[in-house]
Amino acid sequence: MAEKTIPTKTNDDLRERLWRARRLIDECYDRPLNLTEISKEACLSRYHFLRSFRDTFETTPHQYLIKKRIEKAKWLLRARSLSVTDICFEVGFESLGSFSSLFRKCVGDAPNNYRRRERESLKKVPGCFIQMFGLCQNQER
Repeated sequence: MAEKTIPTKTNDDLRERLWRARRLIDECYDRPLNLTEISKEACLSRYHFLRSFRDTFETTPHQYLIKKRIEKAKWLLRARSLSVTDICFEVGFESLGSFSSLFRKCVGDAPNNYRRRERESLKKVPGCFIQMFGLCQNQER
């Protein structure tokens, strides 16, 4: 019995839909996104989208969203003087407790400890490198 092959055009279309949904997460990570909204961007049913996204990117849409939010929070903790609570809400979390526990799980340290550690490490870098690479401690962007 011969294997059934899926036409390349179908694969390309699915891949483009998944990338479009991933771009939505990248651009709107700070909004309250859910599986229904993200799957609509891909024009797929929720569960087909979930399976396809996981197969393509080796992570679920929710895990990818959390990763993007934590990455942005890490940048904000290093570069700006916002409170941890402000950063929590700026990156799209609705609860400081959820943010702090997920941050600790993903990064291995509490947000305040991470900020302190990162800023201490900048003190060991020569000033010319800090200026050249835009690593200013209290940079407001």
